[in-house]
Amino acid sequence: METAGHVIVALDHDNREDARRVVDTLGAECRFYKVGLELLTTAGPDVVRELVARGKEVFLDLKLFEIPHSVVGAVRAAGALGVSMVTVHGMGGAGIMAAAVDAAREFPRLRVLALTVVTSMTDADLADVGVAGPTGSQVLRLARLAERAGCHGVIASAGEVADLRACLPGDALIVTPGVAAPGDAPGDHARSGTPAAAFAAGASHVVVGRAVTRAADPVTALRRLRAH
Repeated sequence: METAGHVIVALDHDNREDARRVVDTLGAECRFYKVGLELLTTAGPDVVRELVARGKEVFLDLKLFEIPHSVVGAVRAAGALGVSMVTVHGMGGAGIMAAAVDAAREFPRLRVLALTVVTSMTDADLADVGVAGPTGSQVLRLARLAERAGCHGVIASAGEVADLRACLPGDALIVTPGVAAPGDAPGDHARSGTPAAAFAAGASHVVVGRAVTRAADPVTALRRLRAH
């Protein structure tokens, strides 16, 4: 797999100017960006429109967890912005995920991904909210539910990719956040891995953030991550 086109850089900034600076610096080195709740809330949807106008693909990480009617409206808004991926929360259940998939049909380029278990969570965290069993089991459970609901793929950590690839259709997207080069700190991610390990296990995309966007030389940092 050619990994260069499958690395998503997370624009985890609290203002549009810093995000734009990263995109300007990376230039043609990166074509796919993640916009999450922080940047969307501070900069608004125009930041997404700007990225799309510049020929970039956008992963809009909304983690939608609402009544189906509200999810439908949000997915349609994402599609109208021109994003390529939008996330719903697998814990919302089949009804929410199916509603998102149905709304996305109006936008042929839009893919709906189900978040399985946030990469900052551990087995103990799941137990705290009443989910028995290991994290990996919950990831697979929600991934199967997402597949039945029609989702195009899932979000999961690098350590779960191989099991997911074995149980999901071959064309399913598996997007892996929390990756870092060997020796780098994983940040807030309790379940992390290297980009190379994620791709070798079958990930379609990996998401990298501060290791690139806060680096002294973002281009070199991105190339280093791709090599690991």
